[in-house]
Amino acid sequence: MLHEVRVEPGQEVMETLTQQIQTLGIERGAIVSLIGAVDSCEISNMPRSDAGRDLLTEYYEPMELSGTGEIRDGKPHIHCVLGREGDAALCGHLHWARVQTWYVSAYVIALE
Repeated sequence: MLHEVRVEPGQEVMETLTQQIQTLGIERGAIVSLIGAVDSCEISNMPRSDAGRDLLTEYYEPMELSGTGEIRDGKPHIHCVLGREGDAALCGHLHWARVQTWYVSAYVIALE
């Protein structure tokens, strides 16, 4: 079954998704689509010299958001692309994102 999980203005994406996924009782699943817009976020990438480390960067500007991910032990793990002013794209592992102006929708399928 496909579930829509919605993040409204004033909410944080990862926290809200985690709460709603746990409410649905999903321990393992796929986030098949993530779409919306955020006003700030933190993403990470790996340095060339050490794939075991994360380089975390925070952004405080409105951006379009799309992504996919997985759910393990009731927690979402999301990789995303963020579109910013000037038609530039950022991508990486999503650590947090705040929604103020628009919304974010995640479409989730539970795996058995």
